[in-house]
Amino acid sequence: MPEGRTAFGTRLRRAMDARGQLCVGIDPHPALLAAWGLNDDAAALERFSLTVLESVGEHAAAVKPQVALFERHGSAGMAALERVLAACSDAGMLSIADAKRGDIGSTMAAYADAWLRDGSALAADSVTLSPYLGFESLRPALDLAAASGRGVFVLALTSNPEGASVQHVGGTASVAARIMDAAAAENTRELEGAGGGAVSGAPGSVLGSTGLVIGATVGSAMTELDLDPAAAATPILAPGLGAQGATGADLRLTFGAAYPNVLATSSRDILRAGPHPAGLREAALRTQAGLSPA
Repeated sequence: MPEGRTAFGTRLRRAMDARGQLCVGIDPHPALLAAWGLNDDAAALERFSLTVLESVGEHAAAVKPQVALFERHGSAGMAALERVLAACSDAGMLSIADAKRGDIGSTMAAYADAWLRDGSALAADSVTLSPYLGFESLRPALDLAAASGRGVFVLALTSNPEGASVQHVGGTASVAARIMDAAAAENTRELEGAGGGAVSGAPGSVLGSTGLVIGATVGSAMTELDLDPAAAATPILAPGLGAQGATGADLRLTFGAAYPNVLATSSRDILRAGPHPAGLREAALRTQAGLSPA
């Protein structure tokens, strides 16, 4: 790990303790750009994103740029994303590049190099990954994240209807459960290797740097599949707060004892309060208040 850099899980825990459990998605959809009075071009993406960052930065633990919405503008859009990620770093704001990368061998290593290597223009604090070529196919990213003090969030249990056809297979020995177990093992190795001895995994305390993506609207699937993320020091990225229907109360019910480790993501519900910074801040604060333990 580079000298002076703390592991991602530790930085995330500190950010959540200081700023709460909100992650704001930076999703410059064409309709949102239009609602803000902006063109659908790369310059507007950058203006939109930096406005969000400057408005909510003090009220969120992290921001999550949706890579596809930059990529659709080609090289100009990706250059805008590079500048947004650099601005996050300059502001001391944790960034999660929502890229959902997943491949094998040298291709996976190249993706890891793009999103997790020091010196890469696209380097974020963490990146989302897809494990559906096998969890170990992600090894280049897992190893580089560990070496660089960065993190990953691995898709485990998503709320889209199609996800169940893969993730739920196996019932109480489901694909999702195996992904969760693999992530927990990564965190155990990281934290024990850091000299912490046995890892209790008590929610609200230490976090590892290998996170999971579990949809905020998965509802009863956690119970039906007998999933218990509270048993490991695993951060949970939970998209779906707000516009997709989930509330803070829903998250507390869904995740139970693991709730202190949940980073809840809201995008449209906050972004549609723009373009004025005051509106964005008010929406972020309102959303954050709903995440406070009951």
